[in-house]
Amino acid sequence: MNLGLGGKTVLVTGASGGIGRATAVALAAEGAQVVLHANRQWDSARSWLKDQSWGDRALVVRADVTDPGQVERAFAAAVDRFGPLHGCVVNAGIWPPEDKALVDMDDARVRQTLGVNLTGATWTSRAFLRSIRSTGPAEAGVGSSLVYTGSTAAKFGEKGHCDYAASKAGLYGLMRSLKNEIVDIDPYGRVNVVDPGWTVTEMTAKGLDEPGVVEQVVRTMPVQQLARAQDIAMALVALLSPTLSRHVSGEIVTVAGGMEGRVLREAKDVDAAAVKARLS
Repeated sequence: MNLGLGGKTVLVTGASGGIGRATAVALAAEGAQVVLHANRQWDSARSWLKDQSWGDRALVVRADVTDPGQVERAFAAAVDRFGPLHGCVVNAGIWPPEDKALVDMDDARVRQTLGVNLTGATWTSRAFLRSIRSTGPAEAGVGSSLVYTGSTAAKFGEKGHCDYAASKAGLYGLMRSLKNEIVDIDPYGRVNVVDPGWTVTEMTAKGLDEPGVVEQVVRTMPVQQLARAQDIAMALVALLSPTLSRHVSGEIVTVAGGMEGRVLREAKDVDAAAVKARLS
């Protein structure tokens, strides 16, 4: 199936690894021009891109997403290289690994998590909307697409990580507001969210290696497996596609194996080895 992304330009934040990198690869496979955003891993992202056959259709930009000026300059660099943008995946985020109740959480952690995950998403969204207002849509009548990488933590909460859960829940408010604002700039523009459940990336892999963690995670899912980065990337790309998602806006697509906010089976009934084998 032709996803209609050939020749389109999409900027992906947090593209130095994990879901962001998998999304860049998936977009490139569809013939898109990809702008990979990175910050601390900027050098690593540039080195990785040199080994990709599609590197001539890609650009790595650097920005601290908590700094609106840097974000605006990153979008300007993308337009300078490839022209008007079709889409943006707002994926940059952090997940502090230490379990910490809010009553004991320090100010710095709260500010950093909200600053990157929510305020950074806001600056990124604004820069994308300003970009398409300045250049006009990449192609008239197709519809620009803004997609957020959220989290099931926004829906169910996450004990010991309320800073993260709150930051991801805030994306719902952004999406539900901006789906009504983007059409003032591009009449066919769309805004959506993909909520991953537990996904194995560099950020989460260590936690999943702890004894008992896989069993605890999978017991809330009817589908006994964990997501891979490419599973989330496919959902993001589908929402960027003007053919698959032409009339989809204001939606939250959950990619979490049917996860529910309740226990479906006892941890002892989960085959952790089989779950890990499914990641290959």
